Amino acid sequence: MKFKIITAITCLTVFLSACTKERQINEPGFLVPKTVDQDQTLPSISVNGTQLHAETFGNSDSAMVIFLHGGPGADYQNGLAVKQLAGNGYYVVFYDQRGSGLSKRHKKESFTIQQMFDDLSAVIQHYRTSPTQKIFLFGHSWGAILAAGYINQNPSKISGVIFAEPGGFTWENLQQYGERTRKLKLFAEATSDALYIDQFLTGKENEHEILDYKLNVSSSFTYQKGNTEGIEGASPIWRNGAVVLSSLGKIAEKDGYDFTTNLNQYTTKVLFLYGELNTAYGLEFAQKEAQYFPNKQITLINGTGHEMIYFKWNNVYPVVLTYLNSLK
Repeated sequence: MKFKIITAITCLTVFLSACTKERQINEPGFLVPKTVDQDQTLPSISVNGTQLHAETFGNSDSAMVIFLHGGPGADYQNGLAVKQLAGNGYYVVFYDQRGSGLSKRHKKESFTIQQMFDDLSAVIQHYRTSPTQKIFLFGHSWGAILAAGYINQNPSKISGVIFAEPGGFTWENLQQYGERTRKLKLFAEATSDALYIDQFLTGKENEHEILDYKLNVSSSFTYQKGNTEGIEGASPIWRNGAVVLSSLGKIAEKDGYDFTTNLNQYTTKVLFLYGELNTAYGLEFAQKEAQYFPNKQITLINGTGHEMIYFKWNNVYPVVLTYLNSLK
């Protein structure tokens, strides 16, 4: 009930402010932060026909670690602890994926899954300083699925990969994980809270500011008390990308996907991480995803759930560093 009251007050404030100042509610920077094409002070790169919010840490000639955030549509803010690896001799690259975080927005019909792989290739090309520079991928949740899909197409181009609780390398696996975690219960309090804002604020298909704002508010259901993913609470985010989430979700529903067809060709050891408190995942699901790789290490991260990188980076860090150093 407290959530509903706060949401109602927030929405009312937004509308009154919009009327008073004669501003459009979907004006850039009003409901949500501006994207890189709207705010030139934000660090960014222009690749593959888009502009991505991006930044790097460390020596550009060192082995590169590219962090791939969750979502689709989230951003890298809650993964910034990974920049600690820069102090261990790695060049750490962060970017908000196409249509996500503070990166440029695009129309719903323009997105494809292949485009996400092509963007990653373009990011690597943009930052790589030599053909011999090693490239490591560090993917969390959806970002880990993206990493697997990329390796499935490019098994010889990546020097190592860390998977932090990928939701499913196939559409079937993702559906199974979704049933365990976020199955919609129509009359549950968490569902009521998530949908309540629709009574006050609606947005058309490509009204990104409104749709992103609504997704930011409604995403609080993921860390409701007792959630099966063991998420301890809210983690920081600049801005969600509602349109890319919807677009890629509909593509997966319509066409399905299977990112495992060539993973057996990737013989380098891969690292799988899973959180102790994520009861929907556990060793069983980690093994299910890891089975596609011939050489793997599966490690439990104690005292945390799905958002392990933000809440328990001190537990994740030594495992990741040991793995990377073994391949460096």
